[in-house]
Amino acid sequence: VQLQASGGGLVQAGGSLRLSCAASGRTFRSSAMGWFRQAPGKEREFVATIAWSGGGTSYADSVKGRFILSRDNAKNTVYLQMNSLKPEDTAVYYCAARRPGMVVGTSSKDGYDYWGQGTQVTVSS
Repeated sequence: VQLQASGGGLVQAGGSLRLSCAASGRTFRSSAMGWFRQAPGKEREFVATIAWSGGGTSYADSVKGRFILSRDNAKNTVYLQMNSLKPEDTAVYYCAARRPGMVVGTSSKDGYDYWGQGTQVTVSS
């Protein structure tokens, strides 16, 4: 599975961005997906995860109620809609996939076998 993340950019606080992660390979549909982020000098942290079916979403407390994760299996793509962005959301955002057959998401980065290249999100105050 190869993952290509896009959609990052510079936005003012309170604004919105939508990140996309396009996956190659037919096994995408049987894999749970996740988003993580890493700010300068910090560990990579969990943002959100979604089960293979499109249900079973889970969010970090810091983004709950502001971010929405969805997927379109017909397009092999997951989307992270980010609303009410804050300066502390500034980070490189990475999408990740679990190996085929792992249909339920996890907040542990060790549970993901495939990673995209990351896309920068910068929120100005």
